[in-house]
Amino acid sequence: MNKDNIKKYIKEYVPYVLIIVVVILIRTFLFTPIKVNGTSMYPTLKPNELMILNKIGINKGIDRWDIVVVKEDKKYIIKRVIALPGESIAYIDGKLYINKKEVEDNYSLSNTNNFNELYLKNNEYFVMGDNRTVSADSRSIGPVTKDQILGKTSLIIFPFNRIGTVE
Repeated sequence: MNKDNIKKYIKEYVPYVLIIVVVILIRTFLFTPIKVNGTSMYPTLKPNELMILNKIGINKGIDRWDIVVVKEDKKYIIKRVIALPGESIAYIDGKLYINKKEVEDNYSLSNTNNFNELYLKNNEYFVMGDNRTVSADSRSIGPVTKDQILGKTSLIIFPFNRIGTVE
């Protein structure tokens, strides 16, 4: 190959390589698609919906009621943050208590079984699915730590008739 051919190949292929590198960087550090599996977040989220996981959103903080993606063992689960680090949480007579004060839980599809007060450490979050009767969440797996939370999600991109943000 002569010098002119090398320059020609570089000019032709460098833009494609740059595009691939940018896409990989965006997916790795900023945003990535994620698929809803199961009905634990129903009716807020439906099975097989495709969402965008915002990985930088957790840098701004994680708030109560945020929908987050958690790495649990070797799988990813989508849940709602119910209690924050340092708080206590309990369900008594079908009512949510955070730090011994009743808090309205507008997201639960069904009654939540009672559980005794649990105190979260400074890096722990209590997450639950909206469809509590079928959700494997902090009630069974325990609190999750911030490093298990991969990011927030609230944007559905597929199916097209559901495009938009969810609460």
